[in-house]
Amino acid sequence: MNDLFRVLLVIHIFAGSIALAVAPGAMVTVKGGRWHARWGMTYLWATVAIAATGAVMSLIHPNLFLMMIAVFSFYLVFSGYRVLHRKKPGQRATWFDQTVTLSMVATGLALVGYGVYRLQNSSFGIVPIVFGAIALLLAGREMVSFRRPPSEPRWWWFSHMTNMLAAYITTVSAFSVVNMTFLPPIVRWIWPTIIGTAGILLWTRYYRMKFARQHERTRAVGEADARPQGSN
Repeated sequence: MNDLFRVLLVIHIFAGSIALAVAPGAMVTVKGGRWHARWGMTYLWATVAIAATGAVMSLIHPNLFLMMIAVFSFYLVFSGYRVLHRKKPGQRATWFDQTVTLSMVATGLALVGYGVYRLQNSSFGIVPIVFGAIALLLAGREMVSFRRPPSEPRWWWFSHMTNMLAAYITTVSAFSVVNMTFLPPIVRWIWPTIIGTAGILLWTRYYRMKFARQHERTRAVGEADARPQGSN
């Protein structure tokens, strides 16, 4: 069993290294382009490997927190990818989408409960509470969108970006916990979330403004084309 654990650990570390390396490629390439899709799919499968190996390792050497983080990572990339299949009117979530999202709600509640329990004798309980709150926020938003798709143009684009970036924050957090031992334990876990969340908010604001400008230009061109010839 220990041999299996070591093999899984090697795969886990290798997949984590790939995820860390390729995600920036998806971030900087043209959204929707060929290279964005290639980097993105590589990151997706690397994160699935991270989550799968993490889940099995947490069973071999029982570690409830590792199991919940594995589910958290899988959900983020899964939902970030699956939302692209709901961007057209009439496209709906499948039973599998809903099952995975409900499992994330359960995981979020478990993380918060675990954090509250740990707070009784350790300040580390703050970490699972933060991750659990994020899980509940994202999964709750997803459940609402299943039943009432947002009316905002490109809502699916922002959901895709938010969840994929949140998954990358989790990957960076794992790297930080293992390698940045010079930092206090709580800081090692939380700093990627603080910086990453600020980055997501700024990036989202940038693209909302960009899309709004594009919409205004398109509308102005349409109005000009519709204007009768010779009119001022």
